[in-house]
Amino acid sequence: MKKKRPDYSHLQPDQPIGIFDSGVGGLTVAKEIKRLLPHENLIYYGDTKHLPYGEKSQEAIIGYVTKITEFLLEKNCKAIVIACNSATANALKEVLETVDNRVPVIDVINPVAEKVAYEIHNNVGVIATKATVNSGLYKKSIRKHNKFIKVDELATPLLVPAIEEGFKNHPITHAIIYNYLSNSKLKNIETLILGCTHYPLLMDEIRQYYGNRVRVIDSPSIVANQLRMILEQHNLLNGSSHKGVYEFFVSDLTKNFEKISKKIFGKSIELELKPL
Repeated sequence: MKKKRPDYSHLQPDQPIGIFDSGVGGLTVAKEIKRLLPHENLIYYGDTKHLPYGEKSQEAIIGYVTKITEFLLEKNCKAIVIACNSATANALKEVLETVDNRVPVIDVINPVAEKVAYEIHNNVGVIATKATVNSGLYKKSIRKHNKFIKVDELATPLLVPAIEEGFKNHPITHAIIYNYLSNSKLKNIETLILGCTHYPLLMDEIRQYYGNRVRVIDSPSIVANQLRMILEQHNLLNGSSHKGVYEFFVSDLTKNFEKISKKIFGKSIELELKPL
């Protein structure tokens, strides 16, 4: 039976897009959405009180994510972007149930897995949090579209805390990256998926390790393009000529989140404390 197309006729193009993550990682997705869709209004929620999600139980992640989804719906968002791999891997079903077809939901795993499955024809490695790797969702999603691709996943749990503590371009981070990427699981890969939205903040260091030997996938760009396509399909692109308005909510105020968000979106932005 043909799947019924969701009806989003009740939504308006000038409504904001909701984006959420456990911390600063989802800002890499928000940055790409801002670049690709400069007229869109964005509401970002960083659950900094509970990060990293990758070390939490599925039950805990579902609890956090459900509350955030309800908050973004209350904020009248026209679409929700789950800018967190751990949340996608462990709570996508619950987000969809909470949304109940009221707005489109874009996650960060399925668009990337589909693009890789159709464009890549070699060994693929995935580095991600424990929660994402334990779910096996990248492997399942890629092999659903292309069963011939070999996918190796490696949990890299120290990277998120290092990023959240501001250790970018730091000897500690260099040592962690070298330790993980030299793991035998990733020995024969030709393509690497950064299976956590925090990891593009270390893109330069990861590419420096590999040189030109391995293609590193730019997940935020893929997710932003998927969002644009869905908004276009439903005539929900904001036609305004003005720059978008950006709102930021966090469950706990942290200096690193403030620093990175202001670097991307400008020093005039304000963070609003909103524990859920």
